[in-house]
Amino acid sequence: MSSNQQLSNTIPAAPEAADDLVARIRRKLVRQNFMHLVGADLTVITPGRVEAELTMGTQHLQQRGFAHGGLTATMADLVAGFAAVTLVPDNFGVVTSDLKISYFNPGVGQKIKAIGWVLKAGRRLHFCEAEVWCDDVLIAKASATMAVIEPN
Repeated sequence: MSSNQQLSNTIPAAPEAADDLVARIRRKLVRQNFMHLVGADLTVITPGRVEAELTMGTQHLQQRGFAHGGLTATMADLVAGFAAVTLVPDNFGVVTSDLKISYFNPGVGQKIKAIGWVLKAGRRLHFCEAEVWCDDVLIAKASATMAVIEPN
């Protein structure tokens, strides 16, 4: 079963309109300073699923010329986290409580693309997955647990 099929089977439809969801997430991105520092941007925002991209530069590379593993993990964390954010109310937050990443191939290319989705959204925890691609090569896969932070 594809991740899209899994997503549609486990996540209830979001009550807000697609334009409202994108605007809400874009507002939250303003304070996402580390994402801006690395040069990433969310390119797809839908309930329970987001995608992000960045154009690789020398600042993203480790000593052998591959995408740095920390960059890869950051991209996975970013998309898993914001996939979870799409499913919580606007005044709630989400933080990473667990992230496990497996690296498959070196990141050699022009563009990093990360895709994140929610496997199961709970009241306190969201279980997510992410894939990170460099051009057309899968370089890493991650699983993450996101803790839902309720307003004070």
